[in-house]
Amino acid sequence: MSKVYTKTGDKGTTGLLTGERVKKTSARVEAYGTVDEINSTLGLARANCINQEVKEAIVKLQKLLMLIMADLASGGDKEQYVTNDHVLTLEQMIDEFDAKLPPLKSFIIPGDTPGAAALDLARTVTRRAERQTLRFKEAETDAGVTEHLLISLNRLSDFCFVLSRFEAESAK
Repeated sequence: MSKVYTKTGDKGTTGLLTGERVKKTSARVEAYGTVDEINSTLGLARANCINQEVKEAIVKLQKLLMLIMADLASGGDKEQYVTNDHVLTLEQMIDEFDAKLPPLKSFIIPGDTPGAAALDLARTVTRRAERQTLRFKEAETDAGVTEHLLISLNRLSDFCFVLSRFEAESAK
């Protein structure tokens, strides 16, 4: 029987998809670790949302996050997982949900519903992941961080905002 713990990270390193070992404090690990945090936050949102359309959209986002993490953990030495098609799909999904919402007339204070609040938390974690990914790209010339990956993170935070509004409206 295999064990959950491998002991390979006990000295402060972790393995990338390439097999390379890097420090757990590296900018790369900070970036994909924060993307992993988005995924968990979206899982919390999905567990708390009441609107089935929102739940289904969240699952699609979680699958995209797996691709983003794979890109960040691959060392940039191969074909990228996140493409322009992912950006276009995100934009289409944002537009579809946003079209069903009333015009935004004021700032939104998070917390109308548990699901909407969790989606807003996912939005802020996504903004942090975007900043950390940009720092990673600036720090390492071979980072392999593409424009599509960065745009996807940016659109993802926008989509979390729209989904949060949609979930709150659904509860009314």
